[in-house]
Amino acid sequence: MSGRIASTATVVIGAGHAGLAMSRCLSERGIDHVVLERGEVAHTWRTERWDSLRLLTPNWQSRLPGFGYTGDDPDGYRTVPEVIDFIASYAKATAAPVRTHTTVLRVCADDTGYRVETDDGDWRCRTVVLASGACNMACVPVFAERVPRAILQLTAQTYRNPRELPDGGVLVVGASSSGTQIAHEIKRSGRPVTVSVGEHIRAPRLYRGKDLEWWMDRTGVLDERYDQVEDIRRARNVPSLQLAGTPDRSTLDLNVLTGIGVKLVGRLVGITEAGYAQFSGSLRNMCALSDLKMGRLLDLIDERARALGLDESAEAPHRPPPTRVEESPPLGIDLADGAIKTIIWATGYRPDTSWLDVPVLDRKGMVRHDGGIVPSPGMYLMGAQFLRRRKSALIDGAGDDARELSAHLAGFLDGATRIGA
Repeated sequence: MSGRIASTATVVIGAGHAGLAMSRCLSERGIDHVVLERGEVAHTWRTERWDSLRLLTPNWQSRLPGFGYTGDDPDGYRTVPEVIDFIASYAKATAAPVRTHTTVLRVCADDTGYRVETDDGDWRCRTVVLASGACNMACVPVFAERVPRAILQLTAQTYRNPRELPDGGVLVVGASSSGTQIAHEIKRSGRPVTVSVGEHIRAPRLYRGKDLEWWMDRTGVLDERYDQVEDIRRARNVPSLQLAGTPDRSTLDLNVLTGIGVKLVGRLVGITEAGYAQFSGSLRNMCALSDLKMGRLLDLIDERARALGLDESAEAPHRPPPTRVEESPPLGIDLADGAIKTIIWATGYRPDTSWLDVPVLDRKGMVRHDGGIVPSPGMYLMGAQFLRRRKSALIDGAGDDARELSAHLAGFLDGATRIGA
């Protein structure tokens, strides 16, 4: 690392959509800043996504401060290259002061505010925005160490396509958005697939003739604020909706998977030393609970649609059939018998905060914050689940959060200037 030390008012860490949205808002306020990115702009989308993935939200919903979708397919879903191009185009259009291939090694407090150490020199700043992403590391249970060595283990970050898998059976652990999409793709490649089903939220892609995201946007579900929720800690840990972006706008749920021959088992609770995978016996209850949550969401949409006068222009309300579960799903699989050749862990993610040397982490290593305001003067968080609104983790949610947090940041800088005068 060089000995160069530069100064700026704000360092934004991460040049994904959240960091770039904050950069745009800081520029509008005339706040000097720099955006540090360990790779290229949209690094995660370039390096940690499977080949066939499409954005889960419609194209029209990709709205960032001063930027949006201008194509002729507003109801389609972007491919990975299209998402990369969208974010990179935003960085260019906003002239964001991004420094690529600059890895942050340490952030610590000093007498001027913060010192950000990188592999290309250090920065001193009065404020810092943590926008490096909420999905840096896959969450894999410790008992994965007991999986027989002959079995290939991947995560939703490292999986790319079925062609890279060995012949034979595949166990996908996790049944939220990533798990169901990966299981569907692999089954269609001709391999036997088993899905271990944990907590998930079933959702139809289309409801009453419109995309579910359209309904959640128009009825204000996505705008629900963090300070209006009874249990925000629980809300921030709810699994993602079981949605997929496909050209035909089709629903992808467990009924679709079992319809093409995917086998369902309960939540994976452990693996013995001998390599025997043990599953919970609560599969039926887990699926019934998911159906119940879906019903509550659709009930809320129906209620708000009536209040907003949207009923007349929409199809009649309907409910998908209950999730089908076999009478006695197996409670275990012998991983040592050779039938399973690959395990894909689609069990969620967590941020990488190993470089954050400021006492703001909780016991699970997550950044403590109040709507993105971190309990360390001048530090802010962007891009986390339900940061300030239910939509905060979406591309569409970054703008509102960045506008509000940049206003708070500007007030902090103004107050610090007055105090120092």
